Amino acid sequence: MGVRDIDLSKCNGCGICEDICPLDVFRFDKEKKIPYIKYLSDCMACFLCELECPQKAIYVTPDRERRIPLPW
Repeated sequence: MGVRDIDLSKCNGCGICEDICPLDVFRFDKEKKIPYIKYLSDCMACFLCELECPQKAIYVTPDRERRIPLPW
């Protein structure tokens, strides 16, 4: 389960995803003004980030994630 993708071409850097996430999955790069997934395995697929994103740039899937999160 978890965040499948952040479409950075749609993202406006508002930071709502970082603020709204109850499990602190996202981090925000203040220099580049883009969010990134820091703790993918903590995501419980509550879909709050996807629902609250004003640009519809986040896609969450209920499928079990098997990816290893990268440090960047």
